[in-house]
Amino acid sequence: MAPLKFCANISWLFTELPDFSRRMSAAAQAGFQAVEAAWLYDTEPPELRRAARAAGVEVVLINTPPGDVEAGDLGLGAVPGRESEFRQGLEMAVKYANSLDCKRIHLMAGRVPVGADRTAVAKEMEAVFVQNLSYAADVLSKEGIIGLIEPINTRITDPRYFLDSPHQAAGILEKVGKPNIKLQMDIFHWQIMDGNLTQNIHKYFPMIGHIQIAQVPGRNEPDSAGELNYSYLFNTLENLNYQGYIGCEYKPQAGSGLDQRLLDSQHSQTWAPKSLMTADFYLE
Repeated sequence: MAPLKFCANISWLFTELPDFSRRMSAAAQAGFQAVEAAWLYDTEPPELRRAARAAGVEVVLINTPPGDVEAGDLGLGAVPGRESEFRQGLEMAVKYANSLDCKRIHLMAGRVPVGADRTAVAKEMEAVFVQNLSYAADVLSKEGIIGLIEPINTRITDPRYFLDSPHQAAGILEKVGKPNIKLQMDIFHWQIMDGNLTQNIHKYFPMIGHIQIAQVPGRNEPDSAGELNYSYLFNTLENLNYQGYIGCEYKPQAGSGLDQRLLDSQHSQTWAPKSLMTADFYLE
């Protein structure tokens, strides 16, 4: 049985540090051997590559660009009329992934257009998403990269996000039918939208290409008070022989490092693996 492996999401952790390069170093100090991030595109690839090598961390996941954030975009994969922009964003993501030796890209679906009825546009958006994912699969296969789609809950986090349940995502993956397009399971979102985690994990496990974790409902450390029993969930994943990374995408209750002095002395408040060979955790 392979031990579980954890990575720090440096878009959520170590945010008291202003740049991703320093967050990579902080993640390494906290005990992580790998990191993931949403959007790294404000920093040039060579700088990120140097920082990752200096910190000794692997970059295991990045997202495609969100689009025009100020206009309300959160991905373009399923948004009608934005196919050209999706392809441009994919090209940029591949450039960054190749520079960082990153083998997974989250292909963000995007939001239901403002003023549109979700039910009325669902078929069109799904068709656009399937088409864009098929295109992405061909591009990514040439680079040895896995594409991922992630359901994001529409009850708390983002009411307009198009892809919001594992069942919807599984149906789309079946229509795409490409082995290098897989399911990103964020347990926080799955619990809020559907619950039934044990059955859903077993049912969709063959499709899963990456996992993320946080407690529900506060999206804090997985060992904080909340709905989820992560000891049980980790045992479930170990028994299924999950061998990918588990992304720590949560809001630290005390901050991931109260100041640089704490980081320098390796007393960050980040919830991190006690041992990278086990699923035990601690609050340093």
